[in-house]
Amino acid sequence: MKCDIYQKDNIYHVEMDLPGFSKDEIKIECNKGNLVVTAEKMKKEDQQDEEKKYIRRERSYGKYSRSFYLGDIDEDKIEAEYNDGTLHVSIPKIDEDQNKKQITIK
Repeated sequence: MKCDIYQKDNIYHVEMDLPGFSKDEIKIECNKGNLVVTAEKMKKEDQQDEEKKYIRRERSYGKYSRSFYLGDIDEDKIEAEYNDGTLHVSIPKIDEDQNKKQITIK
């Protein structure tokens, strides 16, 4: 799962290649600044599989996962879209001034 991560206009952008997967086979989770992308391809059991005599079988089925720590992000405003085998996730950053806390000295 190759990807590019870049920042533009206070938004992180993750572009990830997931060819051969459908939108339903991809799951995106976010927890405390960690973004986790999981894609799982299930093996399809055909009744005709018993009749097939494979010479070579290279297409694999399995579960793939990538995770990234992005820090202070607005988890409620994350958006994702999947087109032509590429997943694009937009993750807005929280304004650092909003996250600052003034500590008074006693």
